[in-house]
Amino acid sequence: MKRRSTSERGLTKDETSCEFRIGWQMRAYCLLMITLLFSDVLQAQYRADRDKESRSVITRGNHQQLQTTGKSNYSFSRSILGSNSSQGTFPGKYGDVRNEAAMVNKQYPWWGVALKVTGANILTFAVDRYLLNYEYSRIGFNSWSDNLKNGWEWDVDRFGMNFIIHPYSGSVFYNAGRSSGYNFWESAPFAALGSLQWEYFGENTPPAYNDIVNTTINGIFLGEVAYRIGSHIIDDQSTGMERFAREFSVFLLSPTRTFSRLIEGNLFRVTSEGAGQKEPLNMTLSTGMRRVNEGPQGSSFWTGPTDFWVNVHLDNGNPFEVISRKPFDYFKVRISITKVSGRKILDNVTGYGLLFGKNLVPSGSMEILVGGFQHFNYFDNKTFELATIAFGPGIATKLPIGSTSILYTNLHIAVVPLAGNSTFYGPDTTQFRDYNYGGGAEAKLESTLNLGSWVSFTFIGYYFWVHTYVGHTGDHLIGLVKPRVTLRLFSNLSIGVEHSAYYSDRYTNDYGNFHKVRTEQKVFLSLYLESFKHGAE
Repeated sequence: MKRRSTSERGLTKDETSCEFRIGWQMRAYCLLMITLLFSDVLQAQYRADRDKESRSVITRGNHQQLQTTGKSNYSFSRSILGSNSSQGTFPGKYGDVRNEAAMVNKQYPWWGVALKVTGANILTFAVDRYLLNYEYSRIGFNSWSDNLKNGWEWDVDRFGMNFIIHPYSGSVFYNAGRSSGYNFWESAPFAALGSLQWEYFGENTPPAYNDIVNTTINGIFLGEVAYRIGSHIIDDQSTGMERFAREFSVFLLSPTRTFSRLIEGNLFRVTSEGAGQKEPLNMTLSTGMRRVNEGPQGSSFWTGPTDFWVNVHLDNGNPFEVISRKPFDYFKVRISITKVSGRKILDNVTGYGLLFGKNLVPSGSMEILVGGFQHFNYFDNKTFELATIAFGPGIATKLPIGSTSILYTNLHIAVVPLAGNSTFYGPDTTQFRDYNYGGGAEAKLESTLNLGSWVSFTFIGYYFWVHTYVGHTGDHLIGLVKPRVTLRLFSNLSIGVEHSAYYSDRYTNDYGNFHKVRTEQKVFLSLYLESFKHGAE
């Protein structure tokens, strides 16, 4: 079917001339923070009081890395979905490493955090208005009055702007609170505050329903993930270029956290003690060749063009450690990047984090975590666009099979209050909305069978139902299936193959029904990095 032009989709002439709002925040923050952080290379001083040194510290290199909790030493040896170990887990074996020292994250008054949020918005506006000269940044009393009087709308911004850039902005607002001594739940309102400020006063366009939801809810998800990853990167024992690289990496993840560390004096402080909040963090880096098939209905095998892709898979926390659970002390995130035509480089970002839960210890050898989870899903390629916000119950299990094999399984179902998914025309290259807004439900199944320490078989299946709120009315059923086999070559390096299929059944009220299939095959190498082990090697 012929794709409609922008005018046929109802876009005005003014809309078609609007510029895409690219990474405006990052430009401003980088210019500011390169100057601030460069001084760290020369100024970092040792200021620790050795008379007050903690009896259990976090150090680097071949020294102790995590605090001990007793006389016994245990090893967190790849006890995650898709790992290659049959090691057991133990109650509370990471002890108080999960809690931050007050000296590192002192709580400040709420109004101070609100000022940080406001400052982040002011800086963004200044870059948009005076450096980039965007039309929407020409604000004043008239635009503020109009926004307050005229109410809200569903905007027409590009897919990546609404479902990646806005959530990143929300993570910046969220971390203004998180890095000022507030916990997960206490920091959430600051994401909403920052979004409301921007929607009413940061632009001359009407405030948007989708922006307040995406910026707040997905901002909380990305913000907590960024905060916990940042805690692994921060090392107050490091100096020189290493310290600069660490602090700049944290700045890219969470600019407001870096600003908090600056004003609190922690940015340049060197100590003998590591007091940040850390759970085990394991990372798998994969790269290889991918073929996206373009045969009849997209279902041909190994016939499409070839490109290369990079995937980062993060597992934070041990889901089978028997502890009192906190939000996001267990989460999984996958990020895939590829280079295709146009701007579609970030292929997908998926993940989920535990909001609340409990470890069960049934009779036998099975280990179980049950709880409520928050989900983040983002897919953007030439065939389809799909993004969802979701909440629902989930279960993670670990079942030893024999003496050397383990079956890991994660099962989730969730309600989707907001989703964006491409119309039956498919994605296009315009700067404006080529997708519908909707909601519905989703289900996820992830299962990996490790046969010894050499071979693993993985099956990943996602299913989405999206009912359109705004756009072409109807229902959209989407299935994603990914079987994968990996073979360990040596140490932590593996080779693997994966077949993935995208199934789309769309039932519209006005245009009929549509069915589409898209398949991919991948051949790749994976490097598994286990960042922490408890106690002596």
